[in-house]
Amino acid sequence: MHLWLQNSLPAGFSEDKRMLFNSFQFLVFFPIAVLAFCLTPQRMRWLTGLIASYYFYMCWKPAFVVLIIASTVTDYLVSIGLDKYRTKGRRRLLLSTSLVLNLGLLFTFKYLDFALANVDHALKALGFNIVLPFPELLLPVGISFYTFQTLSYTVDVYQRKIPTEYHFGRYALYVAYFPQLVAGPIERASRLLPQFKNKPAFSLNRVSSGFRLILWGLFKKMCVADLVATPVTIIYGNPTQFDGSYLLLGTLLFAIQIYCDFSGYSDIAIGCARIMGIDLMINFRQPYFAKSVTEFWQRWHISLSTWFRDYVYIPLGGNRCSKRRWMINILIVFIVCGIWHGASWTFIVWGLLHAIYLLAEKILSPYLITFSKTIGLDRLVWLQSLIQVFITFSLVTIAWVFFRAQTFSDAVDILVMMSDWSRFNLADLDRLGLRTFEMMLCFLMPALMIVVDYCICFKPRVIMKFWEYDSFRSFSYVTGLYLILLFGVFEKVDFIYFQF
Repeated sequence: MHLWLQNSLPAGFSEDKRMLFNSFQFLVFFPIAVLAFCLTPQRMRWLTGLIASYYFYMCWKPAFVVLIIASTVTDYLVSIGLDKYRTKGRRRLLLSTSLVLNLGLLFTFKYLDFALANVDHALKALGFNIVLPFPELLLPVGISFYTFQTLSYTVDVYQRKIPTEYHFGRYALYVAYFPQLVAGPIERASRLLPQFKNKPAFSLNRVSSGFRLILWGLFKKMCVADLVATPVTIIYGNPTQFDGSYLLLGTLLFAIQIYCDFSGYSDIAIGCARIMGIDLMINFRQPYFAKSVTEFWQRWHISLSTWFRDYVYIPLGGNRCSKRRWMINILIVFIVCGIWHGASWTFIVWGLLHAIYLLAEKILSPYLITFSKTIGLDRLVWLQSLIQVFITFSLVTIAWVFFRAQTFSDAVDILVMMSDWSRFNLADLDRLGLRTFEMMLCFLMPALMIVVDYCICFKPRVIMKFWEYDSFRSFSYVTGLYLILLFGVFEKVDFIYFQF
């Protein structure tokens, strides 16, 4: 079972201590952290930021900070060695040390049980009755994110794309910076480290812009993602108990949930950093308006997709190779992407599906363009765009079934049963864990989010024009706060990507 689908908290976690962005603890912590950061002299702000970041992370489980420190110290020393030595042999040995330690820790805590389970199944299939030990280690929150962040620094230093950072405190802050520590965006050292060296650009405009992002992120998280999470969990928890129409509803709601949950976190993280004078990269650009799967990955989890592009796809040869090799590269990248998301075959299938989509898209693209011209669809740009968005969203949503289902067989059953509406019963809405008014909100709130996203994506100039008026800005802030306070889910619901 996926870790993020489990209802009970792992041993060692305290519901009251976890520092969620949508918690009272963070509401108190963040202003204090900002004030301390502003009052600290520039040359010592790294220390204030590092203390705040370690405290933020230790609120989850204090012991986990040891892993971050281990990765930080290792890559700090490795980078100094890479700067000192010039021989290829020693530099490769140092890089290998970083890769083995960081990926070894990631494998041990995230994939060891999964690997042992598959070995156990294989041994039993071969007739060996060997009992393997399963350590059942607790997954450290955010380990996939900060591991990739520190690895990107080491690889960039190895390739001499960036200079070695000799200030240990600033480098430690780069690895553990609390706004993006546990769920990204996965930042690059070339972008983040210089900002820690320079004096942060505090201004009223940055505070206003940051607050706006935080408010929008909280709306997406508390008024959309956490609201639709209840029917999604019930439907996917017992898929055989529901008609195909409800399975389709649950799948569409999950597509909304995971987007609003993750992009909401990214918005809050970027907003918090912006208030502190730090710019983080944009992680989402309205991905469900993409006209192709290729474009979807240019809009979805941008920090991860570009990470895989720069550190996996291009080193494998990218598209500057034979067609066969290029296809293999695409398959490898997306299978690894699936594995990064979790220790389950469903995640691997999810990644494989996206690889197949991309390959089919690249191969069929010339034929589709010709077909579009033949039937005259290319002259109806709006209709062609609408069809492309619908097809892309449908393909992505089909893949989400494997991402969300508890097992591979459940995912297949859901897709098969989704077309059977013979058992449709309107009364089943009462089984989805929400009252009638709350079910209405499950449609109204996502609709509001989609309208805003549409305006951001296609009408940015209109928004900027209206935003110049004080009355419009005040109305937006008051409405956002009102919706969150009145309709937001205030129970502590983890952000989905905390489990990755």
